[in-house]
Amino acid sequence: MNSKKELWILLASFVLPIVLGTAFFYWNPTAFTGSTVNYGQFVNPVITTEQQDVIFTNDAQNKSSLQGLWTLAYVTNDCEKACRQTLKDMKTIRILTNENMRRIQSLLLTGESVQGLDSSILLARGSEELLQKLQKFPNNRLFLIDPLGNVMLHYEPKDLIIKRVIKDLKRLFKYSRIG
Repeated sequence: MNSKKELWILLASFVLPIVLGTAFFYWNPTAFTGSTVNYGQFVNPVITTEQQDVIFTNDAQNKSSLQGLWTLAYVTNDCEKACRQTLKDMKTIRILTNENMRRIQSLLLTGESVQGLDSSILLARGSEELLQKLQKFPNNRLFLIDPLGNVMLHYEPKDLIIKRVIKDLKRLFKYSRIG
């Protein structure tokens, strides 16, 4: 082979994969984003919370915050049998994350006072602004809030499979540098 052919073959071997990859990405943009590996449903757009959006009502209110920890938040108007079961599931999820247990907190966001709660569950009321944002979801939802205060995933508590929530959390813990 002469040197010009060798140069063109060498150049094509480096440039051709980039050109083909870029063309495939623009002609078929949903090929890589069509499915996800998470079990919870994404909150889209993400709901951001501020310090004043969550008013803690139990005795831990002075040291409680959504900042810095992953939060499993159950939002309901009244805490009856289904609520109590979800609170037990949240405690189980927290315990089963083993060494990452300290990275998670449980929160019950409700409008009424609830008696007989486990001491590990924080009780809070939501601000009107936050409750308006959460009204687009059906009542009695389990939400995952990241350490920056962003509501990012939600789960249906009736069909809650604890192993799937734990898998989501472990994946987030693996890639998260915060919380």
